[in-house]
Amino acid sequence: MKYAEEEVKQYISEDDVKFIRLAFCDVFGRQKNISIMPTELDRAFADGIAFDASSVQGYGDETHSDLFLKPDSQTLMALPWRPEHGKVVRMFSEVTYPSGEIYECDTRYLLKKAIRDAQKAGVSFYFGAEQEFYLFELDQNGAATKKPYDHAGYMDIAPDDKGENIRREICLTLEQMGIRPESSHHEGGPGQNEIDFRYSDPLTAADNVMTFQTIVKTVAYRNGLCADFTPKPLEEEPGNGFHINVSIKSDGGADHLHHVVAGILDKIAEMTVFLNPSEASYLRFGHSRAPRYISWSSENRSQLIRIPAARGEYRRAELRSPDPMANPYLAFALIIYAGLYGIQKELTLPQAVDQNLFKADADLLAHLQKLPDSLAEARLLAKQSTFIAKHVPQAVVDIYCKK
Repeated sequence: MKYAEEEVKQYISEDDVKFIRLAFCDVFGRQKNISIMPTELDRAFADGIAFDASSVQGYGDETHSDLFLKPDSQTLMALPWRPEHGKVVRMFSEVTYPSGEIYECDTRYLLKKAIRDAQKAGVSFYFGAEQEFYLFELDQNGAATKKPYDHAGYMDIAPDDKGENIRREICLTLEQMGIRPESSHHEGGPGQNEIDFRYSDPLTAADNVMTFQTIVKTVAYRNGLCADFTPKPLEEEPGNGFHINVSIKSDGGADHLHHVVAGILDKIAEMTVFLNPSEASYLRFGHSRAPRYISWSSENRSQLIRIPAARGEYRRAELRSPDPMANPYLAFALIIYAGLYGIQKELTLPQAVDQNLFKADADLLAHLQKLPDSLAEARLLAKQSTFIAKHVPQAVVDIYCKK
């Protein structure tokens, strides 16, 4: 449910809410928040709540450190793991300068702009997210280890799959917060799990990704475990992917999905540093169904993009290269712009590669373009890209590319 400001005020006064978390994220997508009391809510909506931006990664230095958080009333959610009496709620927030102008490194705002640009072009995008994570045991001091919670395999069941009840608790918590999980299962690595949730508009989908990671980590810790979303937690085991499902609707009813896929394929190498922002991201490529080559096919999970077997509203393209360390706001914005580029240029899809690229011969692979082999290569491609320069503020590019 989306709330207006007055509805938020009424809910907080009538439902024994004692703490309001104003949430945002740094440029790398790590969630942050400030808690305020209900007496400060009017000020938050009118002027914003100040915070020290110099202490947030990528948000500048001490020279001009004051930024403000202005809550988005439509994102109000109660946190069900907090006490029933003296409730805690959360709203995502815009980041602004003291003047009220939007801060250029506010990636949630960048996604809002991309959505508006798509609407001007007569296109609406929708995203579904699939994120993988490992469950590791904690040591006697409560610190994370690399000892997997179980040694089950892909889609195994209990008792081998010990994460079954954890996933159930996560899914029930998601439902309590208005997020619709579609499926959950054990993944291929020991202690590795996946939960998928239903597609939605880009901003809601990105907010849900942020909420999802918080819920997974919270539920895991309550059960004496650590949830690890890094791309390659265990050297010899499958990495964690962030599979992004993209579907579109156009005002005229035209089917532009093939143009969108062609645009993503054209721009993916330049975008990769924002979809795979860590050194470990590049250890994942080419192993355990994580793609290495820029290619597409139907249903084929060895490809960068696959078109799953689905019809009607479920027809979509699945991008398989991102990992869960990506900032979802930035990732979705770039996918939208790449898709719009494909539509505007009426790009045609290259020939589908209907082979298993993990078993393909060297002659075939030699004719395919590869994703960047390293973080350094991905940074260089982004710095040289006119596409990235057009759609990502220079300050954000500099942070990701370590100018």
